Amino acid sequence: MSAVGAVDTARGESGGKVALALSDSWTMTRRELAHWARQPVQVAVSVVFPVMILLMFGYLIGGGRGVEGKYIDYLVPGTLALTMAFGLESTMIAVTQDLNKGVIDRFRSMPMANGAVLVGRSVADMLQSAVALAVMIGVGYAIGWRTHSSAGQFMAAVGLLLLFRFAMLWIGIELALVAGKPEMVQAVQILVWPVGFLSNAIATPESMPDWLGTVVEWNPMSQTATAVRELFSGRGADSGEIWAAVIWPLALFAVFFPLALRRFGALSK
Repeated sequence: MSAVGAVDTARGESGGKVALALSDSWTMTRRELAHWARQPVQVAVSVVFPVMILLMFGYLIGGGRGVEGKYIDYLVPGTLALTMAFGLESTMIAVTQDLNKGVIDRFRSMPMANGAVLVGRSVADMLQSAVALAVMIGVGYAIGWRTHSSAGQFMAAVGLLLLFRFAMLWIGIELALVAGKPEMVQAVQILVWPVGFLSNAIATPESMPDWLGTVVEWNPMSQTATAVRELFSGRGADSGEIWAAVIWPLALFAVFFPLALRRFGALSK
């Protein structure tokens, strides 16, 4: 076989593997979506919880110390970023339940691409997150929040929020594989709370002690929330804010995605 023929064959095999992985991942995605019909309460809770957070801080607790302009314009984009970090436990519990019930072992005995189960679960989670994000934006409008952005800025803000969710999702999947049991997931999920609230989602770093404000400004969620606020306001985030909101999630994904796939691949060894 000539060198050119060998290259073409290798490309064909590589393309076939990619197509198989995509097909298997979509099959697993449809499996997860089918669970929505059987578990509507869990889906509803994941959507309602961030709405409660928004209304609680907007009307009950209040705030806005150090915020320029209306607090609602600061709070809603921050809560949208917060929403992208919460709700990971549903995916984490689903992964650990499949592990403990032997479901993943049965899948692994089939001619299925490695990691298709995890990718399918992540796609289903992203679809649910997009629904929750749409609901939150609708609630924000209902309570008086308004965007002043162009269509491009609006879509860029939504894209940054979903990118942050995607990175957080793979952190959750890796932690779920480490935890191994559904009851351990609740303990791991507690770690999300300080990450979420130790950010500028609800309050400005300027209203905090200097050392705490510095920590908050370095939180990846703060980077996303800041860029999203600027984009929704119509002013447009500067290049530094945009790059920070892109690089942080991509860096987290680059670390935790291969870790999760490697750990998942080692389960049968």
